[in-house]
Amino acid sequence: MTELVWVGNETPFVDVISIEAVGPITVGRFGGCSRSGQTKNEDGCVVWIGEEWEWTMLLDAHDTAESAILLTQYFTSHRLEIERILNEPVETMFSVLERYVVSLLEHEAFRTACQSVQGETACLFLVRKGKYVWWLSVGDVLAYLFHPDLSKHLQYKLNERQFFEWIGRVDTFDLPVPCYSRGIRELRQGVNHLLLTTDGLIECPGAPFRDGKQLERILTTSTAGVKTLLTTIEQLGVRDSTTILAWAVEIEENVTMPGNAK
Repeated sequence: MTELVWVGNETPFVDVISIEAVGPITVGRFGGCSRSGQTKNEDGCVVWIGEEWEWTMLLDAHDTAESAILLTQYFTSHRLEIERILNEPVETMFSVLERYVVSLLEHEAFRTACQSVQGETACLFLVRKGKYVWWLSVGDVLAYLFHPDLSKHLQYKLNERQFFEWIGRVDTFDLPVPCYSRGIRELRQGVNHLLLTTDGLIECPGAPFRDGKQLERILTTSTAGVKTLLTTIEQLGVRDSTTILAWAVEIEENVTMPGNAK
């Protein structure tokens, strides 16, 4: 299995654009511009590639990277059980996976460990298996799904940014009712493009990529789309770090269509 586990305190990529292939996934990292005042990178990611699936976690911490380190280490320590679930039949796998991920985040020992870190992190989990994607989102990391069937209806995002949800010292799973978003989406027939990004890409000066249509155009018309995105925000002097995970999935089987479709 191909994998990547990284947190920005290890290699911050300040003033440096990094493009790396992890199986089918292009991982793009840029730590922000020192000329704009950036000195550190608190993003993180976990990418595991199986024969029939991709598991991704994308994190955007603040104050320090401690919460991102804790979360990546915690889920890496449960990798064998997660892999076992991911290899279950697709008809049951996603519901089992969601229960397991939530149970880990709600576990008392983990929530206690969160109280010892400085700062919090947003975290997006996204898994693709077969013609489906599942995600669970805490905070403001974004996921996009690009396909002509969707873009003609101006549908680009899988989730919406939430600005008052975190995992860490302040922890949504310490609330009487934990707050997070989750969902499952069927991919479309043909080539689907998935893109996950931390918010440096969206909050770049000049806001060149707040419109999903612009992201889709660059990602789907160039083999160097991720590099183009990062080069653009570097030229515009972005301060915040940006981490991107992007890959294409081709679906050959039939997908859901309206009953009166010709």
